[in-house]
Amino acid sequence: MVTKRQLGLIFILLGVGAAVGMFAIDLLGAGQFQGIGPAQRRALLAAGLAALVGLSLLPLGDRPA
Repeated sequence: MVTKRQLGLIFILLGVGAAVGMFAIDLLGAGQFQGIGPAQRRALLAAGLAALVGLSLLPLGDRPA
C-alpha cells in the first residue's frame, strides 16, 4: 500500500524530473524558439504544481493514500 508521504515523494520526483527534462530539451535545441517557448512554460507550470502537491502530501505521514 502506498502512503501519502510516498505519494508526495513520487509527485515531487515527477515534477522536478519534468522541469529538468524541459530544460534539457531546450538545451538540445528542439523547437523553433530561442529560450523557453510557450509550451515549455505551461509544462514547467504543471511540473511546479505537481511538485507543490507532493510537498503538501509529505507532512500527512504514513496514512494510506
